[in-house]
Amino acid sequence: MKKEKKENLQENDLMEKIVSLCKRRGFVFQGSEIYGGLGGTYDWGHFGVALKNNIKQSWWKKFVDSRRDMYGIDAAILMRQEVWQASGHVAGFADPMSECEKCKMRFRADQLEDAKKCPECGGKLGEVKQFNMMFSTRVGASQDSSATSYLRPETAQGMFVNFKNTVDAFHPRLPFGLAQIGKAFRNEITPRDFLFRQREFEQMEIEYFIREEDWEKHFEYWRGEMLSWMQEVGLDMAKVHELEVLKEDRAHYSSRTVDFEFDYPFGKKELFGLAYRTDFDLKNHKLEYIDEPADAEAMSGKGKSQKIVPHVIEPTFGVDRAVLALILSVYVEDEKDGEVRSYLKFKPNIAPVICAVSPLLKNKPELVEYANKKVYEPLKAEFGRVAWDDNGNIGKRYRRQDEIGTPFCIVVDFDTLTDDSVTVRDRDTGEQERIKVADLKKYIKEKI
Repeated sequence: MKKEKKENLQENDLMEKIVSLCKRRGFVFQGSEIYGGLGGTYDWGHFGVALKNNIKQSWWKKFVDSRRDMYGIDAAILMRQEVWQASGHVAGFADPMSECEKCKMRFRADQLEDAKKCPECGGKLGEVKQFNMMFSTRVGASQDSSATSYLRPETAQGMFVNFKNTVDAFHPRLPFGLAQIGKAFRNEITPRDFLFRQREFEQMEIEYFIREEDWEKHFEYWRGEMLSWMQEVGLDMAKVHELEVLKEDRAHYSSRTVDFEFDYPFGKKELFGLAYRTDFDLKNHKLEYIDEPADAEAMSGKGKSQKIVPHVIEPTFGVDRAVLALILSVYVEDEKDGEVRSYLKFKPNIAPVICAVSPLLKNKPELVEYANKKVYEPLKAEFGRVAWDDNGNIGKRYRRQDEIGTPFCIVVDFDTLTDDSVTVRDRDTGEQERIKVADLKKYIKEKI
């Protein structure tokens, strides 16, 4: 009898296994690893890129392509310094920092168990100072202050500064939103916990523009939409919790924030966020909107156009944190006949590989030719995310594909040459069935 051991995994042991699997199977590598690594940066391997793209495509489909009130944007990472002055980031985007007087290491003061003692060497910690987390740089050859720019710490401002451009180009009526997926950068004092806290990361964000009096209705709507997408993508919803963020802990622009937290092995931490940014950003950028009356009001002569500053609801999703939470959600170990098997139980539409094709023996040209020409190439052309795997024996191939999260393994054997059928193995159950080659596309489409 197969027994799942997922719930019994020790927390530290689980995290070590996830990090090891991500490197071993080509999901995530340490940034600049051959030179000793650069803290808070990670490089994405072939399967990691595929998984990230599937998550982003799922998000874009739900929140942009399937809606009539959403407009996509891809703003520049570098912007004029006035953008960050107006947004409040130059003055207030900081974390409390303490430096050890002995070893000179720096720490997030709000994450220390003892605010006076260095956790590394035991030395005395200095006074707490505010450390601005934006990466500064210079644009062009000038060396004066006018050349200063920043790597954006959030994608939101790129949408706010393009609010007027979007209104002028598309003439949307309230409510409507702008959506963007892109890189953001924060000079974290102490990046930690693998993909959770990094200096370079990716965000999926929406700025949804509304009338002030409707903010509570839209806030609740977007809370439900966020939870719905988390479930669709395959997160373990039993590990997702909502936290009403207290006023003193909210960002400077937020009047209300709900954090969606996740039970990571290193504790319950923020996964995504939902903020009511009021009119803070548009007002600071001195942007307005001409609010036209509804068609019925305009025809009756009762409604009048008026200039307003829309308020904003902001659903924010971290791509990297989504990947980490998803892998933790779908990682399973089961035991059968004394052998432990680990696998990633991705939904087929999210899995980096939909199916893997193998000839039973790679030294048999007739099997290789059939598997390649009649199975692999047609499936690759149809689904894209199809792998060729002829390395090692069949058992090793199954274990490898299980750890990648491949839902189906297709094996071409000697019977295939006579009856044009193949063995299809299910990742989750390990069960196998014979499927006609002509029916493979239909079979996989029905599964995904």
